[in-house]
Amino acid sequence: MTVYVLIAVAAAIVAGGACWIISGKYQQKLSKEKIGGAEEKARQIIDDALKQAETKKRESLLEVKEESIKTKNELDKEIKERRAEAQRFERRIQQKEESVDKKAEAIEKKEAGLQQKEKELDKLKAEVSKLNEQRLHELERISGLTSEQAKEYLLKTVEEDVKHEMAVMIKEMENRAKEEADKKAKEYVVGAIQKCAADHCSETTISVVQLPNDEMKGRIIGREGRNIRTIETMTGVDLIIDDTPEAVVLSGFDPVRREVARIALEKLIIDGRIHPARIEEMVEKAQKEVENIMKEAGESATLEVGVHGIHPELVKLLGKMKYRTSYGQNVLKHSIEVAQLSGLLAAELGLDVRVAKRAGLLHDIGKAVDHEMEGSHIQLGVELCRKYKESATVINAVEAHHGDVEPQTLIACIVQAADAISASRPGARRETLETYTTRLKQLEDIANEFKGVDKSFAIQAGREIRVMVVPEQVSDADMVLLARDISKKIESDMEYPGQVKVNVIRESRVTDYAK
Repeated sequence: MTVYVLIAVAAAIVAGGACWIISGKYQQKLSKEKIGGAEEKARQIIDDALKQAETKKRESLLEVKEESIKTKNELDKEIKERRAEAQRFERRIQQKEESVDKKAEAIEKKEAGLQQKEKELDKLKAEVSKLNEQRLHELERISGLTSEQAKEYLLKTVEEDVKHEMAVMIKEMENRAKEEADKKAKEYVVGAIQKCAADHCSETTISVVQLPNDEMKGRIIGREGRNIRTIETMTGVDLIIDDTPEAVVLSGFDPVRREVARIALEKLIIDGRIHPARIEEMVEKAQKEVENIMKEAGESATLEVGVHGIHPELVKLLGKMKYRTSYGQNVLKHSIEVAQLSGLLAAELGLDVRVAKRAGLLHDIGKAVDHEMEGSHIQLGVELCRKYKESATVINAVEAHHGDVEPQTLIACIVQAADAISASRPGARRETLETYTTRLKQLEDIANEFKGVDKSFAIQAGREIRVMVVPEQVSDADMVLLARDISKKIESDMEYPGQVKVNVIRESRVTDYAK
């Protein structure tokens, strides 16, 4: 029993040892398998890492290569541009060198020519010297003079020859300078005329107003002619209603009055209500409208010429010249043309163009008021320019443009020339029209000299003068004597064709209002 137990225990111990040995070997085998798998995974990881590193290396190399190619291309492009620029600079330098070479060749040729001329001059001097020596010997031989005496004689002779040659040379230079000055002056004047081509139209003494129908003529005449008499009395213009269809002619030498009458009559025709009170109202409106037109004309003239800063009163007077004429030439258009010509001439001579234009525009400003104030248009123009603070240069140009005083500046001379150019254009002026308007103005001036005369209007082309008197100062009996005195004065002071009718008008008017 015990033996069996021992055997069993020994068997158990042997079996346990065998199991332990077997399990140890199994564990060792498992460990070896795990280590082998780990090593295999490690090698695989290392291989993968190496492959990724190789891939990234290739990608980095490719990027570096692309970047280097791009940089190289940019550098090549920049090198090409700089090379092209360098080639352009080289061409320019080459052209400049060629130009310098040509200039150097020209200078060399000139120097060679000068040297040749110097040689010729030296040769001439040598010949002159030789001739003088021969002359000296001949003089000594003929005259028997000493060398000093001959020398003194020769110096005197040479001095006289030199004086004569100098005088001839100076005369030639003066003539050449005058010719050049005349040529340049003609070029400047012709150039100024070509650049300033202004239209010219002679002012007439009539205006025509178109009517919508012939029935309107009767309405304009009015009952017993009261409408036409009111228009003529208010405006100082003669209305001629003849057989001309659908037209009325306004006759008068004063363009301002004629324009007022034309505007008033056109307004009356449009309005349709034609009676004395309405006529007076329309004439007043027309007078205000004409004043605005004159102001706008003055402003337009300054803008057209490009002259700024002129006193507003002078601008108004400039506009007033739109309705003034000189020898049939519109004074405002003439002043604008003179201003433009003065500017062109001043530019040619390098003077102040703005001052020249200003002086040219204002040179005839006195003609805007010479029919209202005593004195010539030059004196009145100077007074106006001084009153409104114009510069001394402008005042001198205004004062000297007809030669009344000496010009003190070149601008005054330019204005003189421009005024002569504008006035001498073909068709610019008409002597007959000026004579005619002067006669009409003289008629009115004679009538206005008498005491009690309010205003006078020369009409019918100077064949009639209507004299409006102040009723408080001139009675009905005095009117007869006044008409006779005016007629005698006209006969003694004026020359005129045919006869002049003197029509003295005395009108008393009383106005009251019912309240």
